[in-house]
Amino acid sequence: MLVGLLVLSLFGLFLFWRIDSPRVERYRAMVIDEVLPSFDWAMAPVTGLVNLVADFQSYQRLAEQNADLRRELQQMKAWREAALQLEQENAKLRDLNQVSLDPELTWITGVVLADSGSPYRQSVLLNVGSRDGILDGWPVMDGIGLVGRISGVGRDTSRVILLTDTSSRVPITIQPSGHKAVLAGDNSATPPIEFLENDAAVRPGDRVVSSGDGGVFPADILIGQVAMDTERRLRVRLAADYERLEFLRVMRSQPAERITDAGALIAPVEVPRLPSDEIEPPTQMNEPELASTGAGGG
Repeated sequence: MLVGLLVLSLFGLFLFWRIDSPRVERYRAMVIDEVLPSFDWAMAPVTGLVNLVADFQSYQRLAEQNADLRRELQQMKAWREAALQLEQENAKLRDLNQVSLDPELTWITGVVLADSGSPYRQSVLLNVGSRDGILDGWPVMDGIGLVGRISGVGRDTSRVILLTDTSSRVPITIQPSGHKAVLAGDNSATPPIEFLENDAAVRPGDRVVSSGDGGVFPADILIGQVAMDTERRLRVRLAADYERLEFLRVMRSQPAERITDAGALIAPVEVPRLPSDEIEPPTQMNEPELASTGAGGG
């Protein structure tokens, strides 16, 4: 009988819930408003357990981040000690060798205003120009490696042709072999190496620096490393971060003095002697001879 009454009650509740009437809808809303708030106490343990698990996961993530930060801090301390030691050693060597740094080897830092490049042109604009003393042809770096050169100067802005541009040609030296070549831009992130005499002497990973030939750039500016593509063609993986060009350094590059008389480097030029130089000068007479001469003449 109890089961029958329960079935009838559930069937009546089902029918009541399925009746589509505004009055019944109001009754259903009243029942829901009265019953649901009373179940908060039943959900409290579940809600607390969920919050506890979330707090534990957050604490675990914080512990991992703390461990990573401690590890990075130890590495930074080691790098700091190494940098201080190198700085002290450099200062001692300069003092011992009496090194005099060239005051012209300075730079001007500029901010990249916009990327004025295109699929066929790779260049950026800087907020420094002729009022800051910028000249055409000066090399531009990002603090790590060579980015390009100044090509076009205005009063307040200047344009930088990147090494990846098709019109860019830079003489390079590949170390440690010392082979000379040309870095030619082709609008790709890894420009190819051209005019290399011996490809077998160059390996991927070799250091690439500017050679200074032709007076385009100063020598020994870092450019990147040698890499090899799928076609086994030698290219250069640039050291500069072309994806984040924000601040660039414009190097003041003064043209080197040209030497026209190469023979003077080997031996001094002999000055031709005149015939008058071969005549011996008259000898000076001593005081007794002067006295006797004077007496005889008198």
